[in-house]
Amino acid sequence: EDIFKRPEPFSVYTAEALWADEYRAQQMLRFHLNGEIDVSSRNTGFLDRSAQWMRDRFALGPETSVCDFGCGPGLYTARLAQTGARVTGIDFSANSITYAREQARRDGADITYVHGNYLEFSTDKRFDLVTMIMCDFCALSPEQRQTLLAVWYECLSDGGAVLLDVYSMAAYAARQEVNLCEKNQLDHFWYEQEYYAFVNTFKYDAEAVVLDKYSIFPEQGGSETVYNWLQYFTPERLGEELAQAGFTVDQICADVAGSEFAEGSPEFAVVATKRLTHPTS
Repeated sequence: EDIFKRPEPFSVYTAEALWADEYRAQQMLRFHLNGEIDVSSRNTGFLDRSAQWMRDRFALGPETSVCDFGCGPGLYTARLAQTGARVTGIDFSANSITYAREQARRDGADITYVHGNYLEFSTDKRFDLVTMIMCDFCALSPEQRQTLLAVWYECLSDGGAVLLDVYSMAAYAARQEVNLCEKNQLDHFWYEQEYYAFVNTFKYDAEAVVLDKYSIFPEQGGSETVYNWLQYFTPERLGEELAQAGFTVDQICADVAGSEFAEGSPEFAVVATKRLTHPTS
């Protein structure tokens, strides 16, 4: 009954089960660094095209500053630093930040990396561009998104921009409710030892939210449940959230490489500018 129980949207948050566990952090890093797949990060070809588009779109150079929220092992920050921009990356995973710092040291790149929860990020710096890529925004609850947008508004310079991508309603329509059980699901992603995982996918039509709920039972006893929430958006809904936080949407693309937006795309990206007058002021 517990395995098949449908919780209220975003009622349980288990991000630490993914990012703070040392074994799983290594698994996530392995996915990040595989340039041939689109799992934790985009493939290498897309990363290169995206960074080039961002450089041109935002005129990145020595006079500009960028902060990448959820930077992972620094795949974007390393590329953006090559433009001469002053680059900062922040991530919840100590493992990813350690890797990113080491790579920056080897490359001689002057990149600032911050290990921490970006919902609590505070700095005296002001950035010209804030990015959040790989649809990380979708994993946050409405309250967490509101908090994050306030963080962005505070740390952006006047007229600064946000670039983020999200899952679309076309992607939501393609999701199906499923229930399955697998031994060593995701090729031993959860544990190095033997385990069984029950995966229950729930859809919440009123909220346009999907939950992938993982109930995991390792060989050595005990159990845990991991909740992976995803919010799906229309451009209008995302625009409303941004507007309420003091941003104006300037551009909608199919992705963060600037591809032309089309209905039916599983994802879309927006460029939004910080308004000088916040709606709550």
